[in-house]
Amino acid sequence: MASGFFAVLDDVAALLDDVASMSKIATKKTAGILGDDLAVNAEKASGFVSQRELPVLWAITKGSLLNKIIILPIAFLLSAFLPWAVTVILILGGVYLAFEGAEKIYEFIVPYKHDHVSADTQPMSKAEILELEKSKVKSAILTDFILSIEIVIIALGTVIEEPLATQIAVVSVVALLATVGVYGIVALIVRMDEFGARLININEETNTISDKIGQFFVSALPKVIKALAVIGTIALLLVSGGIFVHNIEFLHHLLPNVPGIIVEFLTGLLVGFVALLIFKGVKSIFKNRFLGLVV
Repeated sequence: MASGFFAVLDDVAALLDDVASMSKIATKKTAGILGDDLAVNAEKASGFVSQRELPVLWAITKGSLLNKIIILPIAFLLSAFLPWAVTVILILGGVYLAFEGAEKIYEFIVPYKHDHVSADTQPMSKAEILELEKSKVKSAILTDFILSIEIVIIALGTVIEEPLATQIAVVSVVALLATVGVYGIVALIVRMDEFGARLININEETNTISDKIGQFFVSALPKVIKALAVIGTIALLLVSGGIFVHNIEFLHHLLPNVPGIIVEFLTGLLVGFVALLIFKGVKSIFKNRFLGLVV
């Protein structure tokens, strides 16, 4: 009886050891996209009122965890019974990410009219602010959903030959680390200015070391946010381009002598602008039809 119990413990320990070692391998495989995930989500989670940053970030984090809970079982089922569907879902997600990246570039390059804001315009009400936050949180969670699919599929690919129990354990660990690690770092980034202000106010003396460090953090935050906006846009195109190149055979061998990162970026950029063109064309058609019906 006792020997059987210890044999079970030995099997559990061996399984945990295998899960730990394979989780390290899977994490290394997904390191690139985790970096992209960080850049994209840091940019998405910024721009809120200071007091609302952490509540909003927590809402996005809960949405990210829910995304993983939805994606993991579906990924395991599709991998077992409909492996071709995984590729289709990845490519559709890639199109959306490419579209988002191209749209950001388009809005930066092409000037557009801003609505005139009157000087006596009333500040936004609490309800309007919360509604704006809600829409931005939804956008961030949707982008996280697509990036999470890629993370889960890459992690699953590293243990696809292993027993189902090992697959579930390893991929679940990687997915949890992705959420906790990414949004933990994002929280540190968006609270840089608050930390800097606390250092400045730590004593009544001026020009102290704490003042200098605090001023550095306060002044660095806007630059970090701007940098993350650029990096996040590039990341969207790289991730989407990587999805296309690694899952479409024709693109995988199209430019063998060109560095992979360039091929992935250009592919994401091209697909993104094609998707953007189609979106604007369809939007224009429906708008004209609606105006025609109104007239």
